[in-house]
Amino acid sequence: MTATQDRAPAPETAHPAPVARPGAARIALTLGAFVALGPLTIDMYLPALPRITSDLLTTSATVQLTLTGTLIGLALGQLVLGPLSDAYGRRGPLLAGTALHVVASLLVLVAPTIAALGALRVLQGVGAASGAVIALAVVRDLYDGRAAATMLSRLFLVLGAAPVLAPTIGGEVLRFTSWRGVFVLLAAYGLLLLVVGWATLPETLPPERRRSSGVRGTLRTYRWLLRDRTYVGLVLVAGLTMAGLFSYVSGSSFVYQGQFGLDEQQFGLLFGAGAFWLIAATQLNPVLLRRWSPQQLLVAGTVAGALAGAALVVLAGTRTGGLVAVTGALWAVLFACGLALPNAPALALSRHGNAAGSAAALLGAIQFGVGAVVSPVVGLLGNDAVAIGLVVVTALVLAIGVLVVVVRPWQLADDDGAAVPA
Repeated sequence: MTATQDRAPAPETAHPAPVARPGAARIALTLGAFVALGPLTIDMYLPALPRITSDLLTTSATVQLTLTGTLIGLALGQLVLGPLSDAYGRRGPLLAGTALHVVASLLVLVAPTIAALGALRVLQGVGAASGAVIALAVVRDLYDGRAAATMLSRLFLVLGAAPVLAPTIGGEVLRFTSWRGVFVLLAAYGLLLLVVGWATLPETLPPERRRSSGVRGTLRTYRWLLRDRTYVGLVLVAGLTMAGLFSYVSGSSFVYQGQFGLDEQQFGLLFGAGAFWLIAATQLNPVLLRRWSPQQLLVAGTVAGALAGAALVVLAGTRTGGLVAVTGALWAVLFACGLALPNAPALALSRHGNAAGSAAALLGAIQFGVGAVVSPVVGLLGNDAVAIGLVVVTALVLAIGVLVVVVRPWQLADDDGAAVPA
């Protein structure tokens, strides 16, 4: 192999060659629908976790490992599907992954044990990973800098409907059928996505910009990405911020139902109300971007989240304010995460538009990999509000440390090339 063949492309310094750009509203709705498949897969069965525990004769910590399995599938799937989308375009891998999700959802209907359920949840995660990673790559194909951060915020508006609706829908399904009925709905949604994606989503990566380099070339690209200190730091910040979010996702059903005695439907409504604050922050982000840079908003979100997590630990640990105080602190954490989540990926992907699929895959894999680690940790710490708060504080304090030591956001250039004070 020659030195030229082994050399990875240099970080991008100019905008990519233009491609046909669909309307912003249309692309946000379509991509948001695909991205929502992951949160729906994660969140819709949350009200059923206690019921699955009793039906499959297992423990709550073991049932939480099925959530870990989904997150592992989301992480590993992105590492494969991201490079495939760089080599073969965005549409094919997106539709193939969605079809895999449909098949896995239907097989859950006959899963006899918790081990079988966990394995199928991994496959569901792999299928849902297609939407998670390829949507980011499509945004990077079409937008850059502040425009990318704005589009990601719009994407989160559509994406935000998933955690709002999913537990509520799951709770209502449990009124009439078993927990397996949740997976029938997931399969039906996946089939709908296949139809919509086939009919409306254009190919945004023209053949002349595709990069087919095989397994060795893919590994070489990942090695090149991991040599970019700032990109790695931003990816770690995104993953640690996601850890704060997933600590809430994995532990909230046990906190609200076990600690405070809510039923499945009440939990679904309260969980959805919490997601409103995540959505509000992501939609406030484009407004704030008119005055402040993505770097500044990323710093503000991580610091605010760490403070909110500390407040949660104190309030829950001292039993001050009961359900109202715990819920308010959790909502503050969600709002802070919503400020940080669109900006870290936008800054990371803006550095590598010529390998957007691989860069988005590595980003998503680390985000969901961290989430997979966090989910059982909340259970091991006690599945209560204090456990969630401790994970949030730890994750976001680490994120702040990575920002200061590795990313150094005050040195990053804005769209016009000037460094922005953070």
